[in-house]
Amino acid sequence: MSSTFRPDLLAGKHAFFTGGSSGINLGIAERFAEAGARVSINGRKLDKIEAAVAGIVVKGGAARGAPADVRDYAALEAAIQGSVDAYGPIDILVSGAAGNFPAPAIGISSNGFKSVMDIDVLGTFHAARIAFEHLRQPGASVIHISAPQAYLPMAFQAHVCAAKAGVDMLTRVLAMEWGAAGIRVNSLTPGPIEGTEGMARLAPGEAARAHVVRNIPLGRLGQRDDIANFALFLCSDAASFVTGAVLVCDGGQSLMGGGALVGGLMGG
Repeated sequence: MSSTFRPDLLAGKHAFFTGGSSGINLGIAERFAEAGARVSINGRKLDKIEAAVAGIVVKGGAARGAPADVRDYAALEAAIQGSVDAYGPIDILVSGAAGNFPAPAIGISSNGFKSVMDIDVLGTFHAARIAFEHLRQPGASVIHISAPQAYLPMAFQAHVCAAKAGVDMLTRVLAMEWGAAGIRVNSLTPGPIEGTEGMARLAPGEAARAHVVRNIPLGRLGQRDDIANFALFLCSDAASFVTGAVLVCDGGQSLMGGGALVGGLMGG
């Protein structure tokens, strides 16, 4: 699958990604680079960042690494400042750093619960708070990568449900507060996506995968391109009147309830 948007849609724009070195977030970064954006890739693991950047550059895109842990305010602040020094004001901020592991609530330690909350909620706040003074005003677009756990209660996902609900509420508040500056803030909620770490954790094995597919009205898993194209629309002028929204791209899976995604873990 390829983008149907023109290749110069984001020409000259600077897009900064947290958690951008793998999975869905990297897919979005690659698509944005194809559309002409200069891409800054943030993550914790330098080798993954370097591989992500190299993959974009070899295809003719402009990309640089910005290593930092989103939980470390000072480190992320330095990473964002370095990217702004190199590529100029941030036109698009995509906050995608996240943590997850399937476990019943009684099996999650305090530290484990806190870790997910810190990466997802605190990390998203850090990125937004630090980036604000560097965002192009007016005209910037902020996209928070959310998850169906934000609005669908799911067994074995108490920590993620709490964290992503927090991310979505942060989206709405920032949209209210930053609208006057011409900054749009939205949440993008992917469904089950083929070949991602999240899918591997929540639907391990063929039986669990088949269960998930059976509960998607469109009858297939999503692809990284599905999310990348949706994100491209969301940060384009075509979505210039969209802010404070929690937008779902899941083939209709959320219509079937939380058990449709984690049924494999529960023996479904």
